[in-house]
Amino acid sequence: MADARKIIIDGEEHEVDGAMTLIQACEEAGIEIPRFCYHERLSIAGNCRMCLVEVQPGPPKPAASCAMQVKDMRPFPDGSPPQVKTNSPMVKKAREGVMEFLLINHPLDCPICDQGGECDLQDQAIAYGVDFSRFREPKRAVDDIDLGPLVETHMTRCISCTRCVRFTTEVAGITQMGQTGRGEDAEITTYLSGTLDSNMQGNIIDLCPVGALTSKPYAFTARPWELAKTETIDVMDALGSSIRVDTKGREVMRILPRNHDGVNEEWISDKTRFVWDGLRRQRLDQPYVRRDGRLRPATWPEALSAVTDAIRGAKKLTGLVGDLVPVEAAFALKQLVEGQGGTVECRTDGASLPAGNRSAYVGTARVEDIDTAKAIYLIGTDPTVEAPVLNARIRKAYLAGAQVRHAGPEAELTYEADKMGAGNRYVMRMVNEAEPTEDAIVIVGQGALHGEQGEAILSQAMALTEKLGGKMLVLHTAAARVGAMDVDATTEGGIEAAMDGADVVYNLGADEIQITPRDAGGPFVIYQGSHGDRGAHRADVILPGAAYTEEQGLFVNTEGRPQLALRAGFAPGEAKENWAILRALSGELGATQPWDSLPQLRQKLVETVPLLKRVDEVPENAWTPLAPVKPGSGQMAPAVTDFWLTNPIARSSALMAEMSARFKARRQGAMAAE
Repeated sequence: MADARKIIIDGEEHEVDGAMTLIQACEEAGIEIPRFCYHERLSIAGNCRMCLVEVQPGPPKPAASCAMQVKDMRPFPDGSPPQVKTNSPMVKKAREGVMEFLLINHPLDCPICDQGGECDLQDQAIAYGVDFSRFREPKRAVDDIDLGPLVETHMTRCISCTRCVRFTTEVAGITQMGQTGRGEDAEITTYLSGTLDSNMQGNIIDLCPVGALTSKPYAFTARPWELAKTETIDVMDALGSSIRVDTKGREVMRILPRNHDGVNEEWISDKTRFVWDGLRRQRLDQPYVRRDGRLRPATWPEALSAVTDAIRGAKKLTGLVGDLVPVEAAFALKQLVEGQGGTVECRTDGASLPAGNRSAYVGTARVEDIDTAKAIYLIGTDPTVEAPVLNARIRKAYLAGAQVRHAGPEAELTYEADKMGAGNRYVMRMVNEAEPTEDAIVIVGQGALHGEQGEAILSQAMALTEKLGGKMLVLHTAAARVGAMDVDATTEGGIEAAMDGADVVYNLGADEIQITPRDAGGPFVIYQGSHGDRGAHRADVILPGAAYTEEQGLFVNTEGRPQLALRAGFAPGEAKENWAILRALSGELGATQPWDSLPQLRQKLVETVPLLKRVDEVPENAWTPLAPVKPGSGQMAPAVTDFWLTNPIARSSALMAEMSARFKARRQGAMAAE
């Protein structure tokens, strides 16, 4: 420790860092301090006074442990270490007084409050409060505010901890919430009564220690003790945020974040949190076969027989790996298709990602390296829509003094950046102007890698990384992409070469690609997926698969970290797990795959790609730069045009459709002159 200090906490001596606050020092000593306003990832407000402790030597009054640092304490006159008492009569009386004040105006609506059962105020009132009140005056009431379709407000319950204000300002990067008035008239509100314009606003639901801010879609549907909780991984973007899926029976009721300092800290994007209603709608729950131009329900034997006949009669068979596919399914598809003489391709958006060179399609940086970066170069990416939680890390680095430069399509960043423009020439300008910089990081988005100039821009990004002496991170938009690249689900020449001349296409959840219609000479399409989206609409045979909450699977996130997604529920109807469908089909084709269970498949997978067994570790990638190629004239295009509707699950969600419509209306609406 740089500045170690000795202090005595409740009679025991501890050595802690002088920069720590007393609440942090007590936590390190294993002593819980109650709090409402303090949060370790937000600035210190010191306004709830629940964390009061007794400090000696010092004035004969309690001190706020969240706002006082260890180095601010002075030793006793005899040189003995200062003392902190967390359970003295003074502290007990102070906490009871604070709780009594907090409950003066708090309504007694616990039976109908959605926060019931996981409410900090309930828990701390029981633990640190008293069982009576001396106040008989009428309680004050406050009008609720409209924050949009995601966050429900009951502002009469608000205790003015200001966590929501600090989060939206510091982490989300919007300045729409604040507190007005003084004393009894103080209330949290929004600027000009506007709704929140952020892709991370749902996190204030978790931060609120009372029932003032709750989830509007989840309201009055379940209580926390009714839910089965499954810790798993998010696939709405390529960051791979740690999440908890809560289910009631067969249905997903809500999705919450889990803390993971290396990936998402404790935040998730609004799409991750609220997309669960899309898991219920437009589901494929039985096989279909196209007869007389129409898709008609079929049995599994009929569907597998139709697929077998098509594959056996194929002149050129192509397998496509979609954006939400676990690594096991991508590996099983590769084995199946290549065993039949075909090819597979996962870069369905045409991204120029070189197969076999992990430093080029993943990079060398970790997500947490962004926190300490002094210079951040963004090329062809808008992290606010491609990975909002990663964008919050960039904002944190910016607030700590990092310089940000951006070359790519116009982006509404939540921090100041030197925006150069969308032209490819600005990437060259970045390289020419670069000088070695301590802790520099280059983030390359998929918008830079699409099109004919993608590989040239990637080569220049790697040249820029070398010139800076820093690290590079490739920011993907598809959760399945890195894992599919790791198992080499690629075709030389990319998606165009894979699709050229293909007469049978096995489409494993690839809904973002347009396939020529059958009546225009297009191929026979076998679609395996979970939702009735674009891929199913084009299919000749549909095999219903499981969604990401309905099967176990490995996913590799954008920094190259293998992560394990666990099953929270079961697929509807006759839908099966994706690897199991491919295993059954291989038996029908007479080329039975050598595994009968998921553990056996994983064993074969990690034998082929050993780094995949290192779950939740980020392997170091050998730096293999591409030969620099000067990109031609042209501009980089945005990789994501609508944050809310990027995949089949999101497009099946009524809430995501509403948020998309609101976003477009807000962007098109005329701004009034205030």
